Parts: sequence; structure tokens; C-alpha cells
Amino acid sequence: MSRVIALCFLLLSAVIGFLHIDSRPAWAPFVVSAIQFDEVVEESITSKSKDPIKASIPVPQSNWLPDTGAASVHAASMIALKDGAVRAFWFAGSREGAADVSIFSSVYDAKSANWSAPTVVIDRVSAEKGLARYIAKLGNPVPARLADGRLQLYFVTVSIGGWAGSSISAMTSDDEGLTWVNPQRLISSPLLNLSTLVKSPSILFADGLLGLPAYHEWIGRFGEFLRLDAGQVIDKRRMSSGRSAIQPLIFVNDAQDASAFFRQTRSAGLPKQIPVSHTQNAGQSWQQSGDLAIANPNSAVAGLTLNNGARILVLNNIENGRYRLVLLMSDIKSGQWQTLEVLEDDEALPDGQRKEFSYPYLLTVDGNDAHLLYTWDRKKIRHRYFSSAWLKHTFSKMEAQAKALEAEASRQEAQQ
Repeated sequence: MSRVIALCFLLLSAVIGFLHIDSRPAWAPFVVSAIQFDEVVEESITSKSKDPIKASIPVPQSNWLPDTGAASVHAASMIALKDGAVRAFWFAGSREGAADVSIFSSVYDAKSANWSAPTVVIDRVSAEKGLARYIAKLGNPVPARLADGRLQLYFVTVSIGGWAGSSISAMTSDDEGLTWVNPQRLISSPLLNLSTLVKSPSILFADGLLGLPAYHEWIGRFGEFLRLDAGQVIDKRRMSSGRSAIQPLIFVNDAQDASAFFRQTRSAGLPKQIPVSHTQNAGQSWQQSGDLAIANPNSAVAGLTLNNGARILVLNNIENGRYRLVLLMSDIKSGQWQTLEVLEDDEALPDGQRKEFSYPYLLTVDGNDAHLLYTWDRKKIRHRYFSSAWLKHTFSKMEAQAKALEAEASRQEAQQ
């Protein structure tokens, strides 16, 4: 009987935690780019007329995050620093979820194209001391820039059970990540405060507060949008439902409008594509819509919007496995996604020899370039850099191909 009562209490606590019970504070609009669609098209046409791209286009650069000596690495992320450098974070240890896992950091200098020696940001022991509670494992570091210029690092901790028993903690840095203050646990639900994880970049509101995409893996598997003020959760909204969508990635369309792409966690027999939710009131409510018709094998998706309005995605575009990773770009007018580059592909190898390429994370420093980090066979973190010149060139090629297809379609229609 006592077990039944305990189970009922846990279920009741979880339900209450999933329901949002607060004063519903006022929401601000999203921060959006000042570039408008018409300006994007005009800029694209002008740039092509002035620059026929006769000069050679630099190929994407590729290197690795520094070796920590650990057997397993995963879940890399990054943020641009004030001097233009890039700081990366990832976790490393004997295996995912092991007690020896630590969160590491390194800084990329664009001039030398090198990463600095890795440093430990936090480990299980220091997390225990800072949070004053037992910590069994930690992972998924995600950095953000606060309105006052400080860095904040969100990460996942587990005290009991697997990742479904997670909560999010945060640390703040006044010196661009050289040192960090003691972590504090985010309170995202009123009772158990369990099963809240983070993976994707935050969104900035016009009032300086942050919107953090989060997700749950206990009882339900769904996305949640947290509105944060100085590391405190002041509001949260459900982004999806059921057990089919986690790790939301948000694309802001305008001050009120945004779309979220999810990692699908659907059962067998259901479509293995990217679930999508949409908001038209700056994240206060989300409605699930039709899938993005791109294959997804229960694996994370990364993306960003460039200054010219084009969007890029990195993901495993297969229904099962993580042995192929591709870079996609959307056409501004049609919204259709096209493959720009196959980054990794082990399809030709036997199943036992295929490596895992997963957990991509994208960052643009100036709005025109793109840095990419992803897990390479759980042994390394690979870094790819796509320059503004390369992206501009590929965008122009994509536009030209689209116009050629339109012209051919028009020609065939005229002949009928």
C-alpha cells in the first residue's frame, strides 16, 4: 500500500509540475534582425551584380576540439566572445553518465585557427559542493549571453536515476568564461523539479530576458519554453505534447512569430520526420503543426539564421542510425531545404563499422559565417567552419539553380 501511495504522490507531483501555476507575468516580443525580406533580396541581387565570384572560394575548414584524455566526449556547444573568439563547452569522461564526467571548455582563435588547451569548468564533486546536494552525473552544457554582458552556462545534473531525473543548473561568468560563480539550480516545477533538460541555444526577448528551450523525458517527452530573469524561471510554456518531441530548436521569424523544430522520439510505425510547433505571440503559446518533411532518426537538430535571411540546418537526414550528417540551407522565398554538403557518411560501411555523428551545434559570430561542432563517434568533437564567402557563394548557386528549375518548368508548361 505504501508503494501505491508513493507512486500516486509522484504522479500527482509530476502533473502539478507540468502545469504552469503562477501569476503569468507579462511577456515581451522577441529580438529580431533589422534586415527585412525586401532588403535581403535586393542585397543578394546587388552583390551578385557587383561580384561575379571570380575569385576562388575558400573551402570549409575542419579541425578538432582539444583532447582531454577521456574515452568518451559528447554534447558540444559554443558562444561568441566579445573579442570575436569562440568559446566551446562539452562533457567528457569514461562514458556518458559516468561519475568521472566533467564539463570542459576551450577557446578558438580565428587568426591562428587553433583551439586553446582544455580547462575543466565543473565536475561532479564541485557541482555537489556548489549545489549542496548529491550529484550522480552531469552533462549538456549550453551557454548564453545575458543582457548585462555576462556569460551564463546552463547544464544538466542528475541526483538519482537516468536523464529523466534531470534538472537544470546555471553558472555565471564576469570574465568571458575564465572563472565561474557557484552554480544555482533552476526551479522549473514547484514540487519535484525533475526531468528538465537543455540542449539548444536560448532566445533573447526585447526586455533583455532570455527564453530557454527545454524538454522533459519522464512520463512525457515534450518541449517546454522557459522565460528566465537572471537565472530564475519566471514563466514556462508547453511547446509540444505526448512522448514524441524533445530538444526544441527555435527559429525566430519576427517579434511575435517563431517556429520550433524538434528531435523526434516517436514509437515504431510513426513518421520519422522533424516535429514542428509554432507561436504567434512570442512564445506564450505553441501549436503543433505538420512535420518538416526531412528524415530524423531520434537525433538532435542544429540550426541558425544568417543576416541575409537564409537558414541552415545540420542533422542526420536518415530514419535510423546516426551515420550520416548533412548541412542544409533553406531558400528565402520558397522555404525549401536543399543539401549544401554531406559532412559525414558511413552508409557504405557494414553496420558494425559505422560511426556516430551526432549532437550538432551551430553558431554565427558576425551573422554571415557559421561554426559547427558535433560528436564524432563519441571519441572526438569535430569543428567545421564555413566562411561568409563560402556561404554566400553556395547561397548564390542555390538561387541560380532554383531560377533554372523555375524557367524549365515555365518552358515545359508553355509547350503543353
